[in-house]
Amino acid sequence: MRSPARGLSPSDGEEVSDSAPLLQGAPQAEAAPACCSARYNLAALAFFGFFVLYALRVNLSVALVDMVDSNTTLADNGTSKECAEHSASSKALHNQKGVTFPAMHAMWSSWAPPLERSKLLSFSYAGASLGMVISLPLSGIICFYMNWTYVFYLFGIVGIIWFALWIWLVSDSPETHKSISQGEKEYIVSSLKNQLSSQKTVPWIPMLKSLPLWAIVVAHFSYNWMFYTLLTLLPTYMKEILRFNIQENGILSAVPYFGGWLCIILSGQAADHLRAKWNFSTICVRQIFSMIGMIGPAVFLVAAGFIGCDYSLAVAFLTISTTLGGFSSSGFSINHLDIAPSYAGILQGITNTFATIPGMVGPVIAKSLTPENTIREWQIVFGIAAAINVFGAIFFTLFAKGEVQNWALDDNHGHRN
Repeated sequence: MRSPARGLSPSDGEEVSDSAPLLQGAPQAEAAPACCSARYNLAALAFFGFFVLYALRVNLSVALVDMVDSNTTLADNGTSKECAEHSASSKALHNQKGVTFPAMHAMWSSWAPPLERSKLLSFSYAGASLGMVISLPLSGIICFYMNWTYVFYLFGIVGIIWFALWIWLVSDSPETHKSISQGEKEYIVSSLKNQLSSQKTVPWIPMLKSLPLWAIVVAHFSYNWMFYTLLTLLPTYMKEILRFNIQENGILSAVPYFGGWLCIILSGQAADHLRAKWNFSTICVRQIFSMIGMIGPAVFLVAAGFIGCDYSLAVAFLTISTTLGGFSSSGFSINHLDIAPSYAGILQGITNTFATIPGMVGPVIAKSLTPENTIREWQIVFGIAAAINVFGAIFFTLFAKGEVQNWALDDNHGHRN
């Protein structure tokens, strides 16, 4: 069993290598089968948890149309007349991550073996994309044929069922799980033995001075600027410039999320395969997947500003961009667990805090740059978002690390109690 980290004593003065055996000179337990295992059951429950979470957020935006006077029309004062109109309805979709992602990162710090992190975490978080894929059209169908109240009844009941299963089946760590096999427990614990810290206090000063942490912050901030531009501002551009509202069509608006969901699942499998079978180092995999997941969408976002009035091409570019963005789920998005598994939840909270800023300032800047709502003005908006994303990808590539940092380990390299 190959692993991306080497146990070094703190006196070595260097971080744990990400390209050598995890437990140097120590026996390792055999990899436990994935089928029916506790860790993959956790991944499945996390998947459906994020599915419910994002479905509940999306169905609110859909049902809201029926909850208020849907016959009220929007004023056309700010709509460009450069392209012929294709639609006239409006529907807003806003997503916030809150505390769920940091909490899940903290959970996986005790459950995810290093060589299975990409597939386990990417599968868990892919539930969010699938929740949007299914909730968008299904909520519209329920509102049309039944009543908007049934949207909340349906997804609310599903959420209650998931909560009961989560409380019943999930434990904080393998050591406290009631039904985990002894072989799987030994496999997980031994694979994380030299990566977790048992110190009781959080090393805030060295943590905040850590350049690899700020590499993730910059990448997360940059990616979210692109994400909000793609999923909020690009549809606005399509509505006001191309005169086509993608969000009026539940199935069509779900296509970009479906592409992202599919890519997240596949990229997690590919990332761990490269590490386990092809001996790629952890940092190399994180860099490759971050570059694809950030620079790829940037290219197609810029291209979206030069398509004229071809709204079908705009939908295609939006779908391709969102799909390529899924690669980042196996890049910087889970790098917190590589550099400090014991504090992954805290690191995710820090980076996610900075990553919410683009959602607040991005639309304001875009509005100030598009007073006349012309294609040329929107090209500038897309160009800025693309440049920020490329900068984030380069910064992460230069300064990120794939090994556990010294400040995240204690003197004995012991397993956390």
